[in-house]
Amino acid sequence: MSTISIENSSGTSLTADRIGRLAARALRLEVDTWPKPGLVSHRDSGSHTDMDAQMFYASAETLRPFFAALFQAGHMGCEMEDLRAIGRAAEASMLEVTGGVNTHRGAIFGLGLLSAAAGAMARVGLATAPRSLGAWVRHRWGSAILSGPLSARSHGTEALRRYGAGGARVEAAAGFPHVYQIGLPALRMAHLIGGNDENVARVQACFALIAKVEDTNLLHRSGKEGLRFAQCAARSFLENGGVGQMDWLSHAAKIHRTFIARRLSPGGSADLLAATLFVASLESEQPAGTRLGHQPDERRWRRSCQPSF
Repeated sequence: MSTISIENSSGTSLTADRIGRLAARALRLEVDTWPKPGLVSHRDSGSHTDMDAQMFYASAETLRPFFAALFQAGHMGCEMEDLRAIGRAAEASMLEVTGGVNTHRGAIFGLGLLSAAAGAMARVGLATAPRSLGAWVRHRWGSAILSGPLSARSHGTEALRRYGAGGARVEAAAGFPHVYQIGLPALRMAHLIGGNDENVARVQACFALIAKVEDTNLLHRSGKEGLRFAQCAARSFLENGGVGQMDWLSHAAKIHRTFIARRLSPGGSADLLAATLFVASLESEQPAGTRLGHQPDERRWRRSCQPSF
C-alpha cells in the first residue's frame, strides 16, 4: 500500500498510516474501558460468551490497514460504493481472524467513514475544510449512505424493520451527532473531573452515549424494554454525578453486572465511543484553528467546499 502524506498550511501532516493506527488504537481503547455496562473489556466479556478482549485486539489490528485504505480512498475522491467495497473486504478480514464472530462490523462502518472523511479533508487542506469529520461525511456521502443497500445480516436492519430505529446509517448520514453532541462533550467534561485518568473520561462518555443512543444492538437483543432499562440505568448514573461521585466505580460496576444479568449489550454505543476517541485523538494532533473535532461554520464551509461535490 502506498503512503499518502498531506500537509496543511501549518505543516501538520495526516497520513494513511497515522489514520490507520489512530483508528485501531481507538478500538483498543474502547476495549480497555471499564466498567462498561454489558460490553466486552480487558476485565471480562460482559454479556457475551463468544468473544473476549484478545479477540477484539486481534480484530482491531487486522482492520488497521483498511482504515488507512479508506483514508486514501477519501483523498482520491472516491464515491460511497468504493468505500463499501473496502468495508466489505475489512469485514471479511475481521471474520477470518475472529472465526466468524462479529466484533467490529459497526465500527468498520463508522470509523471507516470518518477515516475516509479525514482523507477527503486533507485533500482540500485542513485550513479550508470543515472542522468536523462528521460534517464532511454528511455532506459528501450522506445521501448515498441512506440510499444504499440494507444488509440482511445487520442488527440495525432488523431494528429498522421492527422498531423504526435508524441505527448506524442514520447516525452517519446526519454527521455523527451523538459523537459531537454527547460523546466528545462528556469526554472533555470528565477530564476536568478525573484529570489524567483516561479510563474515567471514557467511562463517563460511554454512560452518556448509552443514556441517549437508540442502540440497535439493545433493541435486537432485548427489544424496547431492554433499551429503556439501559438508558434509564445510564441516565441515573449520570444524574447522581457520574464519575464525579465518590464511589462512582462501585456504582458503575453494579450497573455492569445488572446488564450482564439481563444479557444487555449496547454495542452501538461502544462503536460511537470508539468514534469519539478517534475524533478526539485527531483533534489533539491538530493546531488551533484546524481541529477536526469542532462543529463547522456551516455557511463558510458551504461556500468554500460544496462546489467540489
